Amino acid sequence: MIGSWFATLLLPRGVDPGALPLLAARALRAFADGYMAVLLPAYLLAVGLGTLEVGVIATVTMLGSALATIAVGTWGHRFGSGQMLRVAALLMAATGIGFAGCASFWPLLLVAFVGTLNPSSGDVSVFLPLEHARLAGAASGHARTALFARYSVVGAVCAAAGALAAGLPDWLASRTGTALVVMLRALFVFYAVIGLLVWWLYRRPAVEPAGGEVPRAAAALGPSRRIVVRLAALFSIDAFAGGMVVNSLLALWLLQRFGLSLAQAGAFFFWAGLLSAASQLIAPWVARRIGLLNTMVFTHIPANVCLILAALAPNLPTVLVLLFVRSALSQMDVPTRTAYVMAVVTPQERPAAAGFTAVPRSLAAALSPTISGAMLAAGFLALPLVACGVLKIAYDLALWRGMRGVNLPEHKDNAAGDD
Repeated sequence: MIGSWFATLLLPRGVDPGALPLLAARALRAFADGYMAVLLPAYLLAVGLGTLEVGVIATVTMLGSALATIAVGTWGHRFGSGQMLRVAALLMAATGIGFAGCASFWPLLLVAFVGTLNPSSGDVSVFLPLEHARLAGAASGHARTALFARYSVVGAVCAAAGALAAGLPDWLASRTGTALVVMLRALFVFYAVIGLLVWWLYRRPAVEPAGGEVPRAAAALGPSRRIVVRLAALFSIDAFAGGMVVNSLLALWLLQRFGLSLAQAGAFFFWAGLLSAASQLIAPWVARRIGLLNTMVFTHIPANVCLILAALAPNLPTVLVLLFVRSALSQMDVPTRTAYVMAVVTPQERPAAAGFTAVPRSLAAALSPTISGAMLAAGFLALPLVACGVLKIAYDLALWRGMRGVNLPEHKDNAAGDD
């Protein structure tokens, strides 16, 4: 009865209730990612690492996620997506224990590479293509767009709540007299506990991918290969740019430039996350009126103009206003991008398309945090944000020019932007 009520509350109309455990797991993972994105740089600095090393660990973390996604795409058909999700959840638990028990660079680098820690708070992990393929089988057409929006909104809201929780170590340390680094380690242990809860949610089969567990031959890209390759290349530019300002590095930027505390940084990411969640919630409504492609492009451009202006702004209030406006716009392309990819391929190609577009994004995003960390370490505090904004605007223009003539069969009633 309670499960049915939650399904009615959380799932859009026309969606299989079996998608509910996937949304619940996304909520838990997003909460953990939300506070980890803020606490990771603080923890690494607390154990004696430098700014450049923070960037290197962020890069290795995202590189490990990308390679794990490649492994899932290559060999995952032998095990099934449900089993792979459970293995990933156990790896999440091991990651939390590993970070809590390590304090030097090389062990932390190893755990970052093999683990599931996410410095961006957005979902760039091995969970993403596995869950997307299952969610795509739970709905079709506009219901699928709404489901992916709900998936993104749940993630954004819970990541915002997690960011707010990032102030707990400071608060507890000041009231108990315990060293801050001890409290930070406790949050890594809690990350491991969340991994076990996610495993529990995955223990039963949820929605199957469209057509069931697709064998390798059926999962290969076929008639849509050319367009998926083009999208993957464009998404990689966007991801490379985004990697320069992942939440961990943006938190580090705020800590370095304005001296924010963990609680203040957490409060910023909380409100920014809520704005992102609200924008993703209205993204399907916007997409129905102007088309998926136009929604992706023409909300993203002004968001990145705000990011560039924030890098050059002279004071904290102006910076925060610009970053909040960016948060209200920049994530509207997340559910629409996923729905767009699922709409331009056949149902049989969806698992392969999800992995094929996710892997280059993850690899590209993994390259740039080290570059950004080096810029910050060298004292060029504005450069990572400006470079990110310029590259993302270039991606938006290239995407609109290259994809505006593509037809979406399930969205024929959309605005002309997708025709």
